[in-house]
Amino acid sequence: MPKTQRLGVNIDHVATIRNARGSSYPDPLRAALMAQEAGADGITAHLREDRRHIRDGDIDALMAGIKVPLNFEMAATPEMQTIALRHIPHACCIVPEKREEVTTEGGLDVAGDLARLTDYVAPLVEAGIRVSMFIGHDPAQIEASAKIGAQVIELHTGHYCDLHHAGDFGARDAELEALRAGAAYADSLGLEVHAGHGLTYDTVTPIAAMKQIRELNIGHFLIAEAIFSGLGPAITHMRKLMDAARG
Repeated sequence: MPKTQRLGVNIDHVATIRNARGSSYPDPLRAALMAQEAGADGITAHLREDRRHIRDGDIDALMAGIKVPLNFEMAATPEMQTIALRHIPHACCIVPEKREEVTTEGGLDVAGDLARLTDYVAPLVEAGIRVSMFIGHDPAQIEASAKIGAQVIELHTGHYCDLHHAGDFGARDAELEALRAGAAYADSLGLEVHAGHGLTYDTVTPIAAMKQIRELNIGHFLIAEAIFSGLGPAITHMRKLMDAARG
């Protein structure tokens, strides 16, 4: 398996802190540049419909300012497709989105929206954008992601992390096995496999050790940990844990 696994750092919640006071700081671009300097392989930013954290100007600044790839998280709406096609980021990760949710609550139902998503993804792929579907480990969703023309899936690890932190280790281990099977199945279909959501120092190792997973996207925990240790050291330690899992 590839020894080096990519780490994408999500800087959404730097913008959450900024927006809480309606100020100009902290600047998400500054955080992205610090993450880049600390060894992040990419930056992830989710432009939500309600602009609750990342704003349009942040995407402009990130596209102009960072040297590592930008992973543009977005809902499958016409507005977001237009923005993606205007900027042509390295990747677009299509996620489910509800105004009332605090954070993304689950994977996208690709199988239930096959025709629309096939049409939606095609112009993005044609423009040279790597399209990723943020899904659960259900084989039907993995198959559907391959059918619509996505090149990548990102497996939702939130349920696994919740079970771990709740101490329900039997259910956690079953969820890990399901994620492992999903990663292997997606790889067999020719999809590149990523994973993310809720990962911490305590939960990253079993996910990072899955040989088919080429990239982890981690945000909230790293921004939170940065309060205590600084963003650079938080990323460096996460990178160390990922590398150890691969070794």
